[in-house]
Amino acid sequence: MAKAEPKTTVLPDGLRYKSKVSGSPFMAAASFGGATMSCFLCGKHRARSLMTTKKVLGKSQAVCAPSCKALDEAAATAPR
Repeated sequence: MAKAEPKTTVLPDGLRYKSKVSGSPFMAAASFGGATMSCFLCGKHRARSLMTTKKVLGKSQAVCAPSCKALDEAAATAPR
């Protein structure tokens, strides 16, 4: 007879879960172009090949290229 899986709860110290799938939903790819990063402006994860760096507040940050809005529109009209 299989044990019932305990529900995910945060322990009192706030640092651990009783049960939680380990890892990240954003898997690192073997090649540089397949990896994802989050855009500094919109926060969405995109392939690095769809991003560029721009100076934001004096630092170079990864942002969507050509713009966040253009990539969202392209994704909405792309056939699945």
